Amino acid sequence: MCVALVGGMDRLKRDYEGVAKQFGVRLKLFTGKEACLVERLGSPDMAVLCTRMVSHNAKTEVVQRSRTLGIPVRFLNTNGVSGLRTFLTELITEGQPGVDGV
Repeated sequence: MCVALVGGMDRLKRDYEGVAKQFGVRLKLFTGKEACLVERLGSPDMAVLCTRMVSHNAKTEVVQRSRTLGIPVRFLNTNGVSGLRTFLTELITEGQPGVDGV
């Protein structure tokens, strides 16, 4: 499974990747410094937006692109590693994470 994480903090990049690796998830991480975000997004299995650390413009672009491609979008109200860990735990064990989706 490939998950695109949009938002978050640069200094936690290795931690995000480590958590994803523990769950066997390939993580595409976009912390906001990337140019042409939507073009680089590709077509992951799911897009996850950290609502506290993503611009309104990036959110809008990712949601529109995801809808066009039929990619599920989920929102995390945290940008911490533990929030990502909880999300992935729910995704893997229950099949549906307990967060808002579009």
